[in-house]
Amino acid sequence: MSRIGKKPIEIPQGVSVEIRDNYIIVKGPKGENKVALHPHVKIVKTDDKITVSVHNPENKADKSLWGLFRALVANQVIGVTTGFEKKLEMQGVGFKANAQGKSLVLEVGFSHSVNIEVPVGLEASVEKNIINIKGVDKELVGAFAARVRAIKKPEPYQGKGIRYVGEIVRRKAGKAAKAAGAGAK
Repeated sequence: MSRIGKKPIEIPQGVSVEIRDNYIIVKGPKGENKVALHPHVKIVKTDDKITVSVHNPENKADKSLWGLFRALVANQVIGVTTGFEKKLEMQGVGFKANAQGKSLVLEVGFSHSVNIEVPVGLEASVEKNIINIKGVDKELVGAFAARVRAIKKPEPYQGKGIRYVGEIVRRKAGKAAKAAGAGAK
């Protein structure tokens, strides 16, 4: 049995869940999410709970689908009620970001500025050196945050780049530090 898959999902007030055409559609105060269902996954909705099950719980592949789809549906319910947010921090002299309409403009040490289109359903805002990405779909928020971070990953010598808030970047000693350490022996 899947430990995660057998937990029922509570449906909060103001959230409607509809199962139709191999999709589960979750609507709430923040927006709407839709998840495509696998043929082996079965979802049953009661008054205020959703239960997820699979056709053959003894099959290893079905058991993993059980936990996966329970987590996906739970994330959709959380997304339409509270939403998801990722924060990115820019470190470096002269690094700037601006949110202009539906695009994010980054100046991160290249000879040109980098424009990134913000996907539909997401919001991007900038305060000083912090980029906030908000949305109702956890997968979309995480994927866009990773795309922004990939433009200028934090480098290990000086720590410049774009990183998640709270991310720890392992630093390396440079040539001068190594030469000073070798002469001390």
